[in-house]
Amino acid sequence: MESQYNPKKVEEKIYKLWEESGYFNPDKLETKKGKKFSMAIPPPNVTGSLHMGHALNATIQDILARWKRMQGFKTLWVPGTDHAGIATQNVVEKKLKKEGKTRFDLGREKFLAEVWAWKEKYGNIILEQLKKLGVSCDWSRTRFTMDQEYSLAVLESFIKYFEKGWVYRGERVVNWCSRCQTSLSDLELEYKEDKSSLWFIKYPLAEQKDKFVTVATTRPETMLGDTAVAVNPSDERYKNLVGKKVILPLVGRTLKIIADSLVDKEFGTGAVKVTPAHDMVDYQISQRNNLEILPVIDEHARMKNVPESYLGLKVAEARKKVVEDLQAQNLIEKIEDYTHQIPKCYRCDTTVELILSLQWFVKMAELAKLAIQPVEKGEIEFHPERWKEIYLDWLRNTRDWCISRQIWWGHRLPVWFCGQTQEKYFISISQPAKCEICGDCQPKQSEDVFDTWFSSALWPFAVMGWPKKSKDLVEFYPTDILSTARDIINSWVARMVFSGMELTKKIPFEHVIIHATIATKEGQRMSKSLGTGIDPIDMIEKYGADATRFGLAWQAGESQDMRFGEGDILAGKKFCNKLWNASRFIMAEAAGSEYEISKKIKTLSPEDKEIIEELQKTIDIVNQGLEQFRFDQAIQGVYQFFWHQFCDKYIEKAKKQIRQAESKAGAENTKAILIFVLINCLKLLHPFIPFVTEEIYQLLPLKNKKALIVETWPK
Repeated sequence: MESQYNPKKVEEKIYKLWEESGYFNPDKLETKKGKKFSMAIPPPNVTGSLHMGHALNATIQDILARWKRMQGFKTLWVPGTDHAGIATQNVVEKKLKKEGKTRFDLGREKFLAEVWAWKEKYGNIILEQLKKLGVSCDWSRTRFTMDQEYSLAVLESFIKYFEKGWVYRGERVVNWCSRCQTSLSDLELEYKEDKSSLWFIKYPLAEQKDKFVTVATTRPETMLGDTAVAVNPSDERYKNLVGKKVILPLVGRTLKIIADSLVDKEFGTGAVKVTPAHDMVDYQISQRNNLEILPVIDEHARMKNVPESYLGLKVAEARKKVVEDLQAQNLIEKIEDYTHQIPKCYRCDTTVELILSLQWFVKMAELAKLAIQPVEKGEIEFHPERWKEIYLDWLRNTRDWCISRQIWWGHRLPVWFCGQTQEKYFISISQPAKCEICGDCQPKQSEDVFDTWFSSALWPFAVMGWPKKSKDLVEFYPTDILSTARDIINSWVARMVFSGMELTKKIPFEHVIIHATIATKEGQRMSKSLGTGIDPIDMIEKYGADATRFGLAWQAGESQDMRFGEGDILAGKKFCNKLWNASRFIMAEAAGSEYEISKKIKTLSPEDKEIIEELQKTIDIVNQGLEQFRFDQAIQGVYQFFWHQFCDKYIEKAKKQIRQAESKAGAENTKAILIFVLINCLKLLHPFIPFVTEEIYQLLPLKNKKALIVETWPK
């Protein structure tokens, strides 16, 4: 052995050994009959590069995969990437912008060719980075959400929902990004603090124009689309005004004062303006009270259907002019400073507008029940358990899911419109030979694509070959474990559960691990754009993959906020060196002999018995930690044993035993115990720090040894 452990010399060589041996492919392994373990990696975006959250999640999954593989389970870990509709389209559009072009200059077909070319060049960078971390996915099964087979699964799922009557097309209020020119789900928004104002506007009573109802609003420009004023039915202040009418300032339209329980009595004056086309709650109020819906903001975030002086103004410009005009008519009672959260597009940071839009929706009433049932029954468990209630609460209150997006990169809806009737449509996966509506025209396919989350909701079973009854689907589905972050419990975890329950009639996984969110040492959100991100590839370059994994696993407990510093990674590097040096000493002592792993040692000193007993306790601690997904307890248990019990105490005693042994057999006994304990430590540590443990194991003087990655787990 070399005098010092050098990860740069070892890691590439060892990973090549694993890959070329086929150990990541369960079909090529000897396993115990009937024991399978499977996972599907949360697919990173093709636009992505490895960040600390990815590194933590991949480390957690790899620990589990290596542990189960060594336990004799037929272990499949499927890798892959997500096409990331809006994100990827934005990247390519920015590239075109530098060339002075837009996607419309190219047209849909040529633009998509540009995206595919970009994907082929850059789309697998993150998978190569994961290899540097040591992940043991079966790369021969790598999937992409726009693969031909996967795309067929997406279309098949839509058709199944459509045939059950759970898909409809309708005009409803949606989140709209005027920059990306597409609808967004609530889960694709990022909220940012905005220091703005709360305007108190006086609406004159129709029959007593010298009297007013004052409403408070953060968006005065939307008042141009008001169709009512609402109060809470239990609000005594307005009891006598319900049913009366007010005049809409600046427009002159007459509005009715209505009562609705959705109104918050504590906000502003307790009376609110109702703009159904541009507010989710107002839209609900309009449906309950049969109000007119008047859109006044278009898809470019400009004013429409308003008096001429406001027509075509941007939202911010309209707000300024509306306030000025109200002040000129003495209709603003007061203005207060007001800080609130405003929605931004999660990809381009544009302020999101709520507008009325014709979109495709999936009814959520029955699907939500399907996702709730297995979690309430305990068939799917959350770790930590507290995240179960977050999951259930969202499902109990969820609205219908807007699944259509107005972009080009993605799975295009298999909806075909009749050229003669325009509004009538039919469903067909392939291009129809003739129109099924009129039988005469050439039907036109919908321009819309599916929400990216619609396709990724199929991930655990689509990667196994669904809707075909493939060998992998039969053998490895349902999967055992999903590990993910808390911010996509609703957008992804819940949707995978109801998709699995409806489309396969099985749960997609049994356990959901919600790992910590990694922040900086100071508690700030990690972000490359903010300059607070830490690149795990830099950590691997500086300290090695094992040390990086060690530092992440050390903190992977039940806490949901991990303040990341290099200290734990540095501790990992020191531990790898300690492991290397101790192994080097043991191999020097054992030089000239080959040891059998299964050899029985009959004569044990009290010190020998003590270290074997401590080893047994450590095996139990590690197993318990892994079974409970307490990776911190598992790594800390074996760390304490190896460093303090084995190295600090037993190795020192063993040196004396070898020197003072009365016979060669006695000395060999002690050496055999040193080897025995070291082998078991290497096995216990392998899921956490696989490179250094494999390298040491390959150097050990053992008979009939295999690679450590497929050796049997300690008993």
